[in-house]
Amino acid sequence: MRSVHQELSFESAIEASLCDVGWLRGEPGNYDKQLVLETAELFAFIGSTQPDEWAKLLAYHGNDPDVAQRSFAQHLAKQIDERGPLDVLRRGVKDKGVLIRLAYFKPAHAITDDALTLYRANRLTVTRQLAYSTSNNNTLDLVLFVNGIPLATAELKNPLTGQTVEDAKEQYRKTRDPKELIFARRTLVHFAVDPDLVFVTTKLAGEKTRFLPFNTGSNGPGVSGGAGNPPATDKGYRSSYLWEQIWHPDVFLDLVRRFLHYDKESKALIFPRYHQWHAVTQLTDHAARHGSGHNYLVMHSAGSGKSNTIAWLAHRLSSLHTAPNVAKDGLRPNEPVFDKVIIITDRVVLDRQLQDTVFQFEHVPGVVQRIDKDSAQLAAALQGETAKVVITTMQKFPYVLNQVQGLKGKRFAVIVDEAHSSQSGDSAAALKKVLLKLGSDDVDESGDLLTASALARGRHDTLSYFAFTATPKPKTLELFGTPHPVTGNPQPFHTYSMRQAIDEGFILDVLRNYLTYKSYWKLANANPDDPEVDPKKAGAQLARFASLHPTMQAQKAEIIVEHFRKHTAPRLGGRAKAMVVTGSREAAVRLHTAIKKYVEMQGYVGCDSLVAFSGDLEVDGVEHTEARINGFREGELPGKFGYTAADDKYAGTPKAKQDTEYKILVVAEKYQTGFDQPLLTTMYVDKLLKNVAAVQTLSRLNRTHPLKGQGDVFVLDFVNEAGDIAEQFKPYFETAATTPTDPNLLYTAQNTVTGYPVLVDSEMQAYAEALLEAERKATTETGLQRAHAALYRFTEPAVQRFNALAADDPEAADGFRSALRDYTRMYAFLSQVVPYHDEELERLYLYGRALLNRLPRRQDPSVDIGEVQLTHLRVSKTGEHDASLTPEGEQMLPGFVGGGVGSQHDPEKVALSELIDVFNDRFGIGLGEADKVWVEQQIVALAEDGTLEAAALVNDESNFGVVCDKRIEDVILSRHDDNGKLMQRYLDDESLRSQLNQFARRQAYQMIRRRKGIA
Repeated sequence: MRSVHQELSFESAIEASLCDVGWLRGEPGNYDKQLVLETAELFAFIGSTQPDEWAKLLAYHGNDPDVAQRSFAQHLAKQIDERGPLDVLRRGVKDKGVLIRLAYFKPAHAITDDALTLYRANRLTVTRQLAYSTSNNNTLDLVLFVNGIPLATAELKNPLTGQTVEDAKEQYRKTRDPKELIFARRTLVHFAVDPDLVFVTTKLAGEKTRFLPFNTGSNGPGVSGGAGNPPATDKGYRSSYLWEQIWHPDVFLDLVRRFLHYDKESKALIFPRYHQWHAVTQLTDHAARHGSGHNYLVMHSAGSGKSNTIAWLAHRLSSLHTAPNVAKDGLRPNEPVFDKVIIITDRVVLDRQLQDTVFQFEHVPGVVQRIDKDSAQLAAALQGETAKVVITTMQKFPYVLNQVQGLKGKRFAVIVDEAHSSQSGDSAAALKKVLLKLGSDDVDESGDLLTASALARGRHDTLSYFAFTATPKPKTLELFGTPHPVTGNPQPFHTYSMRQAIDEGFILDVLRNYLTYKSYWKLANANPDDPEVDPKKAGAQLARFASLHPTMQAQKAEIIVEHFRKHTAPRLGGRAKAMVVTGSREAAVRLHTAIKKYVEMQGYVGCDSLVAFSGDLEVDGVEHTEARINGFREGELPGKFGYTAADDKYAGTPKAKQDTEYKILVVAEKYQTGFDQPLLTTMYVDKLLKNVAAVQTLSRLNRTHPLKGQGDVFVLDFVNEAGDIAEQFKPYFETAATTPTDPNLLYTAQNTVTGYPVLVDSEMQAYAEALLEAERKATTETGLQRAHAALYRFTEPAVQRFNALAADDPEAADGFRSALRDYTRMYAFLSQVVPYHDEELERLYLYGRALLNRLPRRQDPSVDIGEVQLTHLRVSKTGEHDASLTPEGEQMLPGFVGGGVGSQHDPEKVALSELIDVFNDRFGIGLGEADKVWVEQQIVALAEDGTLEAAALVNDESNFGVVCDKRIEDVILSRHDDNGKLMQRYLDDESLRSQLNQFARRQAYQMIRRRKGIA
C-alpha cells in the first residue's frame, strides 16, 4: 500500500496545484463512456455563456432539457469525430442553425474587463483515475477537459515506487488501445510524467508510439544545457513546470488556440516542444512590454523545429498587443505592437507551412502572403490590410522604396531566417529604407537626404528584428544579440543548444565516428631551368597540381567507393546515402569522374553517383555543366538523389518512379547548407573546413530518420584533423557570445582613407546629394540602375588622382584601395550597431563604394610552375576518432576589430626547386620506392627508351605519337611491378588507357627534348 500511497501523493500534489490556479475537480461519474464527454461540465459551460442560443435549441425539443442535452451531446460527439476537437473548440458547432461555442479564448487585448468575462467562464476540469473504456476497467491517472471535451491524458510514475517515466511510456504503448474512442477521436496529447522528467506524444500507436522529451533543459529554459531539467526547489519537483506553466489555464487554452495544429503532409498533430513554446512566449512577452525597436537573436540548433517556431512566432506577433503594464515610455496599453510581420527567408517550404498553419488558427485566407513576383507585389502587400504576415527574400527590397506609400509610422516585426547568411550591410539598410520610407523628409525634419541615409542604418523604434540561426557569427551577435547585464557582451536572447538537441535525440552527433586520412606526396621539377616564383602563389599551384592529379583522384575514388560499399550501403535497409565534399568545381568534376570509372571497372552496382556545382566549367578542354553530366535539370537533383528503391513498390519495373537509385553526391559549395536529406549517413570530406562552414557542412549528416541511429553516421576526412574540426564546433555546441565593438574603430578607418591624396570633400558631397536625389526620383528597378550608372562621372577626378598615385607610388595606391575597401565593409556593419548619425561617415561610405568599382586593379602576374611531376603518392588512414564535444559552457567568439589585408608588397621569390623541396619535406614524410606513382614511372621509362628518344629529337609531337603509340604498351608491360591494381585498370579500361597513353606520350616527348636542350 505504501507504493500506491506515494504515487497517489504525487497525483494529489498535481491536482491541488491545478485547482489553486483555476482548474475544477472533475467527477469520474459525470463522464459518458459512450460519447467520451463530460456532459455535466459541457452544459454548465453552455448555460453560463450562451443562454439565448441554448434557449433556441431547447425550444426545438419541446423545452425538454434531457432530450435537448442528449441530442446536442450526440451531435457534438459526431462533429468531433468528423472535424476533430481542435476545430470544434476554435469554431464551435451549428445545431439546427444555432451556433454553439465550445470555448472562448483570451482576446488579443483587454480594454475593458467585460472582454474577459466569457473567457473566464471556460470550465477546465482535471479528473483523476478516470475509467475511460466500455470494454475494460483501465483507468487514466489524469485527464484534462475543456468544457467537457477531453483534450489531454497523463500517466504519472514515482521513482519511490520503483517506476519512472519509462514505465509510463510502456503503459501507454502496451495497455492503452489506440482504437479506443478517447485516444482515437478525442484527446490530443498524452504526457508520461515522473517527478524528474516529462515526455509527450500526440498519437498512440501501440509499440510504435513515439514519445518526445518535453523538458526545459538541464540548466533551465532558454539557456545552454543538456537534456533533462534543473534541480527542484525544496518543496517542488523537477517536472513541476508542466502543471505550473504548461497546464496553467491561460497557457493551456493558448496552446489550443495558437499552437496545436496538423501538419498537412504527415497529417500528424503538432504539439510544441518546451523550448519552442518558451521562446515564442519570451519573445512576445518582451515585445508586448517594451514595444517595437528591439533586436532578438534566437540561437536554436538544427533539429529544434525552427520552421514551426517561426510560424508560431509570426502568427503571435501579427496580433500582438501591448501589455497592460507596458515598460516603455510613450506606449499605451492594449494597442497593436506591429502593423506587419515580414519574414526574410529563402525557403519556399516555410511559406507553405506558414499558410497551412495560420489558416488553421484564423480560418481566413490571405493572412500569409508570399512575394514570388516583383517589388510591386511586395509594395501592395505592405500597404494592404489583408496580409498580416509577408514572406519574401532580401533581394526584393532595394527597389521598392518609391512604390510604397503611407508607411510612415508603421511598425514592423522582421523575422530573419538563418541570420548568418541573409542579413548583411547594404541589403539590411535597403530593407530599413523601405520600411521606414527613408530618403525623404518623412523621417528627417531638416529634409537633408544625407542624414536620412545615415539614419537608415542602425536601430529604429519602429523596427524589431527576430533573427534565427544555429551558427551566429560575431557580427550576427552584435547586430541582433542582447547585451549581458554585467559584461555588456552581446549574447543570444534565447538558446536551444546543439548539446541539448543531441542529448534529446533530435539530431545526431556528427563527430562521434570520425575517420581521418592523409595524403603523402612528392613532386619533381621537370623544367629545364629553375625559375624563381612567388612562394605563396606557386605553393598553391603545387598543392592544387597534386590534389587534382589523376592518380590522387583515382586513389581517393577507390577509398570512397570501397568504404561506401562496406560501411554505408547496407545501412538503413539499403537506403543510406553519402556526400562527397570537394574544394572546387574542377575537383568535383574530376572526383565524380574517377568514382564512376572505378565503379564501372570493378563492375559494382548500387554506387551510382551525381555531381553538383554551379555554372559552366571547362576541364581538359571539355565544357561541363551539372545538368549535362547528370542528364537532368539542376532543380531535379534533390528529388532524384532522395529516391530509394526500397520505398518504391514498383522498383525494377516499368512503373518505377525512377530508373536509377543514386547513392553518392559529389558537391562543390552547393548543398553544403540548407540541404535536408535524412538518408545521408556518410560524408567524405576533401576540402579544408573552417569556422561556420565546418559546422554547416558536416551538419548535413545530423538529421534523424526512423531507421537511422548514431552508429550509422560516419565522416571520412582526407584533409582536416578531427581535433581541428571539433574546435570549429565548440562555439555552437552550447551558446556563443562576443565582445562589443569599439565605436572609434570607424573613425580610425576614416582617417586612414582620408590620409591619402585622392579624396576631395566637395566631390564626395556632390556625389552623395546626386545619388540620394536620384534614388528618391527613380520609380522602377531599371530606372534606379540607370541613375546609379549616370553618377559615375562624379568619381572621375578621384580616379585620375588615383592613377597618378599608382604611377608614382604603386604601394601607396594599393594601400588606399585596401583602406577604402576596409572602411566600406566596416561601415556597412558598424553603422547598424553603433548609432553614429554622422554625415561625413555616410558620405564617405556612399562615395567610396562607387569609387571602388572604378579603381583599376594592379596587375597581378600569374605564376607559371611549368612542368612538374608527381613522383610519389600514398593516401593512408591516420586514425579513427571520437571527436564528440564535452560541455564547457559559453564560448566567446572574437569581436570585430576592423582592418584588412593592407597594401600589397612584392614577395620575396624563391627557386621553384627549393619550394618543391619544402613541400616534399612537409607532405612526403615516410614515402619510399613502393609509393612511386605508377604513371610517372612509365613516363620516365618511355623517356629513357632509345627508340623513342631518337624519334622525339627529329619529329614534332604529333608525328612522335605514331612511333610512341606502338611502343608505349610494350614498355609499360615490360615494367609490370607490384602496382597490379592500377596495371589491371590500364589493361581493362579502354578510356583510361587512351587518356594515360596521351598524357604519357606528351610528357615523355617534352622530357626528352628538354634533356637535349630543345625547346
